[in-house]
Amino acid sequence: MSANRSNGNQHSPTAATVAGQKRRRSSWPLITLASLFIIAPFLTWYGTWFGRHLSDAEISEYLSDEKKPRHIQHALSQIEERMVKGDAGAKRWYPQIIALGNSSVTEFRKTSAYLMGYDNKSEEFHAALIRLLEDSQPGVRRQAALSLVTFGDTRGRGELRAMLEPYTITASIDGLTGSVVSEGSAVREGTLMARIFRETGGEATVEVRSPLPGRIKSVAAHEGARVRAGDALFVIAPDSQFVWEALRALSLIGEREDLPLVERYASGAEAVPEQVKQQANQTARAIHARIEKADAH
Repeated sequence: MSANRSNGNQHSPTAATVAGQKRRRSSWPLITLASLFIIAPFLTWYGTWFGRHLSDAEISEYLSDEKKPRHIQHALSQIEERMVKGDAGAKRWYPQIIALGNSSVTEFRKTSAYLMGYDNKSEEFHAALIRLLEDSQPGVRRQAALSLVTFGDTRGRGELRAMLEPYTITASIDGLTGSVVSEGSAVREGTLMARIFRETGGEATVEVRSPLPGRIKSVAAHEGARVRAGDALFVIAPDSQFVWEALRALSLIGEREDLPLVERYASGAEAVPEQVKQQANQTARAIHARIEKADAH
């Protein structure tokens, strides 16, 4: 009997061992949970990080994934990298880039117009950009105008001039305005500017969002004002980055008629960063040089 008890005690866990096992078992869920807190954000970041390399097959797949806009954006960013490097293999996606110019998503149309500026030898891109000059959104038209300059095409000059001028936002329906943002506020593309409450049947409320970045120069219809479709609501001063881009483009295709507008920025009449003022001076000199050369002939 004593021998049996001795053998049993030899193989039986001590109280300390049992407690240690319980602690290890109880800690596993905590370790697993902690790991998930680390791994899950990493996987989310890794899956959405635009710097992650995509294979050719993944780019094609992502470009067609309309349910996940970030996939399309990721694919476009990868195509841009290849186009910048002069990778001829990027041409396989040209039809899809052009197709995105017809997307219902404004950002995709704008990015499409941007990418087309990287290959000024593509006649398909050239034709697509000319069509995008008629887009309903000013941001798309402006990007198309900038990209057309790389083709030596001056048809977007009117849009380039518009980038140097204030932009007026108008009401799309009749109604009463509400939740109006104040004068002097900085806005981004898509910023909610106001709501218009319809007084009669139809959609009860329409949101007014800024189609462009900039600063609110003036408010034409304050909160509670009765407006009609087409009435001015806001005037947005142009964004300095847009101004700089337009001035750079006009240095290449600007004409005599553009000088007063360009020189307004060069003289400091507009409150812009020094970089923009310097670009305006360079643009004015470039236009004057072309005029003198044309007059000499």
